[in-house]
Amino acid sequence: MTSLYAICLTILSSCVFSACGNKLISATSINQVQTNEVKTKKLSIVAKLKENSHLPIKERIALYHKLKEKHLALYDFKNETELTLYGYSFLWENNLMDAVAIFGLVISEFPDSANAYDSMGEAYLQAKDSAKALQFYEKALLMNPDNFYAEDVIQKIKFPTIKPLTTNEKFSKIYNKKGYLADLDQLGLKLLAVHPQALKFITKDQFFKNIESKKSLITDKTTYAEFAWHCNAIIASIGCSHTASSTMQNDYHEFSILPLENSFPLQVRLVNKQLFVVNPMNNADKVKVKDEILSINGIETQKLISIIYDHTASQANIQSAKTQRFNSFFGALIPYALGLPKTFEIVVKENNGSIELQKAKTMATELYDPSINSCSNDLCLEILEGNTAVLTISSFNYYEWNNYSVFKSFLDSSMKVIESKKIKNLIIDVRYNRGGSQHPSIYLLQHLMDKPFTYYSKVESEGKTDKTYGEEIFHPVDNRFKGKVYFLIDGNGHSTTGHFMSLVKVHNLGTIIGEELGSNQFCTAGQTLFRLSNTKFVVSSANNTHVSTAIKLPDEIGILPDFFVTQSIDDYLNKVDAVKNYTLKLVRM
Repeated sequence: MTSLYAICLTILSSCVFSACGNKLISATSINQVQTNEVKTKKLSIVAKLKENSHLPIKERIALYHKLKEKHLALYDFKNETELTLYGYSFLWENNLMDAVAIFGLVISEFPDSANAYDSMGEAYLQAKDSAKALQFYEKALLMNPDNFYAEDVIQKIKFPTIKPLTTNEKFSKIYNKKGYLADLDQLGLKLLAVHPQALKFITKDQFFKNIESKKSLITDKTTYAEFAWHCNAIIASIGCSHTASSTMQNDYHEFSILPLENSFPLQVRLVNKQLFVVNPMNNADKVKVKDEILSINGIETQKLISIIYDHTASQANIQSAKTQRFNSFFGALIPYALGLPKTFEIVVKENNGSIELQKAKTMATELYDPSINSCSNDLCLEILEGNTAVLTISSFNYYEWNNYSVFKSFLDSSMKVIESKKIKNLIIDVRYNRGGSQHPSIYLLQHLMDKPFTYYSKVESEGKTDKTYGEEIFHPVDNRFKGKVYFLIDGNGHSTTGHFMSLVKVHNLGTIIGEELGSNQFCTAGQTLFRLSNTKFVVSSANNTHVSTAIKLPDEIGILPDFFVTQSIDDYLNKVDAVKNYTLKLVRM
């Protein structure tokens, strides 16, 4: 599994993941460098193998070697990631023989890759061949001592009777103080070693002062849960939305180990710095919908939110992104910020005295704003009256190696409908779009731009030798949209969405409505997982840098709208999409 996550998160990371950046491009204007357009992109060897899926796996591997011998310059034989994912496609279907065959090919082609041996170990583990699984996992660990997943699997194979800690045990476990302090030091040094831009938004001096501050809070009674919260503050301080305590290869993420009885027992929403009850849950006899909470356990709401924001990662520490995260995970964030109390007392506006809440019976969370009437899928087209259409793009998570054809087909068909309906006003809704691949972002821009453009100005990643898709010059498609365009954005827009909207902004492709985007043209992405030695706290850190060609925009703020529009608490409760409604008024003007 280490290889799977290291690979998927390297890809789904190039801003979220591969889309977050690429190589340095000259500041010369596009027209001046148009003659240097890159035309050397190699074909995918995996795509060729998939075209021949009717062949037995041995014949497909033979085809691979034949093409490598005769057409080395035509196909991309250096993409270990793509070939490994091809192997995982069989593993996910429980086609173990074909998975083993492809992983064997990966090992022969990339003999110095620890991930290749890890993948083979996983295949044999799934096949219940512990002896062979152990052989390959030990090889993987020998090649990469930081491969903690391989380390854990080896221990499980060798000592099957040893049971891991339960989540409740982990939550309350107390490690020795010396181990905590060593892990905090390790966290700081590892972030600086792995993250390419760890000190972009914070000075080195302040970074280490933060670590010393957290070390001063460690006592002989500090629990793992409390320690994890301290780690989050250190991680959040570097201002990277792609670096956080990891949910990958980690059964003990701080949210998942929080006991239900310790979670905050109300569904709340932060709107314009005010905290409202939006669902009393099992406290309906004590509070009501729309009650404004002024304090919790004696801590004023504004101070509490400030504490939470200091422990919440976002790109460039953009506040709108932190607010959106709070509005999703308040049920866990509030307890951690309060020091994990056993009870909660709140003070609400226009109510004398404090109110002690009953313990939660269900975990309160809200991943999506129900007042936004988006389509049920990530992609949809809605035709409105008055020659207006709404194109919802709530994900760029469509990769060339996987499902990019789905996005391309959707956009192609949508543009045909838009053209046939003679649409003059196009609303593109990218709210809740947390990023993905650069391919759909670029393809969408090709339908909006009226001149050639380059997507990336800079891509830096370890071992990068070839140009990444996005560094070349792209031309508008013949049937590009020529009417008025409006873009809806919010703090949930991360990664590739920042690249997309940065180019929308600098090329004046339309009117932008909403709140500050949770990202911008600068993105550190990719994924390196590491685990602290004593507490086993798992961190996912960005490991590459991707910057769009919108280099004149400030890196310290998200893409700003032309019209700042946010939803009031009444809009939220009445499920009124204020941002969309405001945009429709602009269209009618």
